[in-house]
Amino acid sequence: MENKSAAVSSLDYIRLHSSNPKSIHFACNVLKNGGIIVYPTDTIYGFGCDARNDKAILNLNKIKRRSGPMSVLIDSIKNSKNWMKISARSKQEAEYRLKKGGTIIVPVRENIVSNLITGRPLTLGMRVAKNTFCKNLLKAYGKPITSTSVNRSGSIPHVDPDEIENEFKSEINMLIENNRIIGTASKIFKLKNNKWTVIRK
Repeated sequence: MENKSAAVSSLDYIRLHSSNPKSIHFACNVLKNGGIIVYPTDTIYGFGCDARNDKAILNLNKIKRRSGPMSVLIDSIKNSKNWMKISARSKQEAEYRLKKGGTIIVPVRENIVSNLITGRPLTLGMRVAKNTFCKNLLKAYGKPITSTSVNRSGSIPHVDPDEIENEFKSEINMLIENNRIIGTASKIFKLKNNKWTVIRK
């Protein structure tokens, strides 16, 4: 995985609304340079970084005050099925759950994302982006982007962009706002030994 020595500290902080035509361009630039963004999803605000950039992920872990597996947003179920290292039947079941808005955790092939965000054995959480901004960002960036709630470990996720800015402005490079987002977290399904279990309802 990439371990770029990009001078993240040289990136200025910027706050834009998701409807701003320049928001996608600036977000891609931050991600490409190993920075951290906060962006709106269909369920909640999320911390995002390049899911293949080790340095960016380590920085995000420092902000979250945790480490371990992290999910990514995907723009195409078809492409994500190529990542999966599971049976044809399990892929059909995974596709069904993704279409219903769930997050799935499944075995994947090597070098899809950084090993810093995969489970053991090699598994990855993924969810289909439904938010228009997320879809456009994923299409423009062309690489997997992390999706994890905007909060310190053990704290309640932030839903208000002003609160996010107050706490994290000095630690992130960009805030893409879309008013308050009070959504319901997605269900999480995990595939292990060809059996699905629900780990968050």
